[in-house]
Amino acid sequence: MSGTSASMLLAALCVPLLLGFVRLARGPSLPDRVVALDFMTATAVAVSGVCAIIFDNPVFLDVAMVLALITFVGTVAFARYLERRGRQ
Repeated sequence: MSGTSASMLLAALCVPLLLGFVRLARGPSLPDRVVALDFMTATAVAVSGVCAIIFDNPVFLDVAMVLALITFVGTVAFARYLERRGRQ
């Protein structure tokens, strides 16, 4: 992948981040906001992967992996919260 196409991809990934932020700020309910945050972190993982290609530095892949793991744990915690909230 050439540097120009990777830079264009990085710029294109800013659009979903912005749209996810709008949903995060305006979401009518808490689950909508959590899904928006999960979407934004998935996009941030993609941005980190593209940065690894652009800068030819594999450290960005470690950042992407940690971010994905933290997001997964947060999503599971929120699902458990919703499950317990429904029982009461």
